[in-house]
Amino acid sequence: MDGPQEVDGAEQEVGLERAMSATTCDVFNELRLGGQLCDAVIEAEGRRFNAHKNILCGCSPYFRALFTSAGAPPRPAGVYPIPGVAADTMQLLLEYAYTRRLAVSADTVEALLVAADYLSVPGAVRACCRYLGARLSVANVVGVWRLTAHYPLPRLRRLAYGFLLRCFEEVARASEEFPELAPGELERLLGEDGLNAAREEAVFEALLRWVSHDEEGRRGHLAQLLLKVRMGLMDPEYFLSRVESHPLVRRDARCSPAVTAVLRLIGACDASACLDVLNPLTRPRLPPAVLLAVGGWSGGAPTGSVESYDARADRWVGVPVEGEEPRAYHGVVVLGDALYCVGGFDGVQYFNSVRRFDLAACRWRPAAPMHARRCYVSVAALDGCVYAMGGYDGHERLSSLERYRPHGNQWTPLAAMSEARSDASATTLHGKVYICGGFNGSVCLESAECYDPRADQWTLLPPMGGPRSGVGVAAYRDQVYALGGFDGVDRLLSVEAFSPGAAVWCAAPAMLGPRSNFGVEVLEGRLYVAGGFNGHSTSFSAERYDGATGAWSAVRDMAVHRSALSCCVVTGLADLAQYAFPRPPQAPPALPDTREDFD
Repeated sequence: MDGPQEVDGAEQEVGLERAMSATTCDVFNELRLGGQLCDAVIEAEGRRFNAHKNILCGCSPYFRALFTSAGAPPRPAGVYPIPGVAADTMQLLLEYAYTRRLAVSADTVEALLVAADYLSVPGAVRACCRYLGARLSVANVVGVWRLTAHYPLPRLRRLAYGFLLRCFEEVARASEEFPELAPGELERLLGEDGLNAAREEAVFEALLRWVSHDEEGRRGHLAQLLLKVRMGLMDPEYFLSRVESHPLVRRDARCSPAVTAVLRLIGACDASACLDVLNPLTRPRLPPAVLLAVGGWSGGAPTGSVESYDARADRWVGVPVEGEEPRAYHGVVVLGDALYCVGGFDGVQYFNSVRRFDLAACRWRPAAPMHARRCYVSVAALDGCVYAMGGYDGHERLSSLERYRPHGNQWTPLAAMSEARSDASATTLHGKVYICGGFNGSVCLESAECYDPRADQWTLLPPMGGPRSGVGVAAYRDQVYALGGFDGVDRLLSVEAFSPGAAVWCAAPAMLGPRSNFGVEVLEGRLYVAGGFNGHSTSFSAERYDGATGAWSAVRDMAVHRSALSCCVVTGLADLAQYAFPRPPQAPPALPDTREDFD
């Protein structure tokens, strides 16, 4: 258990609860502790506490009504009993009334929250909510969410529910409180599009865990809850061996309509390909993160188009953007709730400008420019900063590096690379920046190097297996992957990976097709590539690599063919749904008529 934490309750005080100066707080608290000028005695569990009516009225409508009610019976010696509140809790709330600081701990927060709500002490309620909101965990989130059902705490309720949806698989597997959910609470959760489950099999297993906690009392809820599991998204073999044949499912005839509907889907097509947002059994859940493809070169000119890839629905979605400006050969990174577009080229100008994309508002705004113009730039994000290196300024290839800190909106030059390179690509791994390949103005490069920001120093790495200009570079499964590119003769589909510990490059499974100047990012444990130039044309295509299976597979094409684009991953937004493939309002499941099964 963590120890008591003093939480300031004087922020944003409203209504009767007004902030007092620190000096005033100290003076009145000294008077209270000394029993001076007190005109009320508060009694809880037989313990009595001296108090000043005006101080308590200032922080609580409850006490104001208690002290000023015309019809209240006379109190002997000014004693006011407070039923239902523990003495230790009352002592903490009285200290808060005088100091506007609340000593909260994991052991006291629930009792404090209940008492503060009962006694109408809004500042103490907010302090408890801040404490709980900052300490949400797999172990306590179910309890916090259920607690908020009984009190008007909308912000904490939203925070807890969002955490529960986001971490559902881990909560369902490890939380001791999860089996305590009421049937209606579990039904609401399982039916949410925003429930984060990479595999629908995990949702079914969570349901089984809940039922098994009290099988006799809960198996009657199984059929209704099973309708909330999107069984058409399951692996067919898993569905047949673990769901359709499960004894609880087999014994409950009310499960038959849903099971029959899924069997028909399996017979009609590969269930994994049947992503139908209108069918509750195959409706993909909302993704926790999306892949953005930004800008690029398309149809002989730069584009400002932004597309978002929803991996759960296998769909690209056009993102409407305010202040769109065409740009190619740029770099993009995400920091917090903003995307930064760095450098690039619009067919005429080589940019040193930087633009900040507000992900919530879908609006571009300017940020501080770099010291150098950089087309074919390499960028990376590390420790809340943007690193921009190399590129072409319209006259020469660059070896320089600079770093942007959003807090100060300022770029700072840092140590230069060992050689000039444009058309390279960069990533970060274990606190360092890695850059690979590129073009030095004469030849395509096979060299790679690593930057340590703590020492402001570059170190040359062993060279790759061959030159790669227009290469894609990403950190994946504790390795630095270099993908595709141009070797001076051909566009490449080959891939190699660098292990920092062993300091060696090893061949990795090749992509399905060759490409250079494409986007590359890691999304939900898979490595994605999109767009680029294949040696003949600019590409729409995208594919992904699963390191667990060692296999590449095609995903849906982008709507805009483009090379010289840049990709990034967006996660953690309050309204990530605006970047996802639209899910219309949910309808009841359309199930076959099997009324005879209920006879």
